[in-house]
Amino acid sequence: MNDQAVCCYRHPDREAGVCCARCDRRICPDCMVSASVGFQCPECVAGPSGGARRPADSGPRTVAGGSHHADPALVTKIILGINVAVWIAVLAVGDDLVTRLELFGRFPLSDDGLQGVAEGQWYRLLTSVFLHQSPAHIGFNMLSLWWLGPPLEAAFGRARYLALYLLSGLGGSALTYLVAPPDSASLGASGAIFGLLGATAVLMRRLNYDMRPVLALLVLNLIFTFTWSNIAWQAHIGGLVVGSAVAYGMVHAPRGKRLAVQLFTCGAALAAIAAMVLVRTFQLG
Repeated sequence: MNDQAVCCYRHPDREAGVCCARCDRRICPDCMVSASVGFQCPECVAGPSGGARRPADSGPRTVAGGSHHADPALVTKIILGINVAVWIAVLAVGDDLVTRLELFGRFPLSDDGLQGVAEGQWYRLLTSVFLHQSPAHIGFNMLSLWWLGPPLEAAFGRARYLALYLLSGLGGSALTYLVAPPDSASLGASGAIFGLLGATAVLMRRLNYDMRPVLALLVLNLIFTFTWSNIAWQAHIGGLVVGSAVAYGMVHAPRGKRLAVQLFTCGAALAAIAAMVLVRTFQLG
């Protein structure tokens, strides 16, 4: 076999379709050691004394280049806690808090005049991601977050995972603001959740896992998005597109330029979000 790019680094005569989640070298089935996320090569499992020399700055790294932590779900727990805390605050304060934090482009609220993102209240693009309107709404979203979040956090690392979540949520808000009528309200973590779902598909493809379960789940959720009433499909699609794009840039970044490519990917996503917001604000101005 002449194409070394698809051969196991320990067995050059064997085809390798999987990369080690730590060192990113290709490994054949005989060298694949199952780990919490993906597979590792025998030398990475054995630790620094395994005989292979790693780059000085690599250490134990996730598939996206992040650090491993004792609690791979800490950020997910914090995000979940914030959503629950905001839900409890809404129950305690009332709907007035919802009207001050939910997303809409422009709308007259009682005697306060015009309010909304077009009036400079850009914070609504983010605060609306942590609002929910019913027990079923927050229950389904938080269950999805708890199911999708920890594996992605373990694979991406805390900082990259947090960036993925926030950019996905902002992407959903931005597309909603751009397309939906300015007086229609939108709230919920669904855009961010769809971003995590898209990132899961990207990660599974990167690790050469069976794509059928996640694709079936994605198709099912898209069917619900466009058939159920009172669902902001713009938030779902915006979050899905941004989350998938950010995840692709993170897990496919070359090792030598990984951080630069990942920062560029996140910056490009943020720039696209800002462009949608500015375009819509100009239209409503």
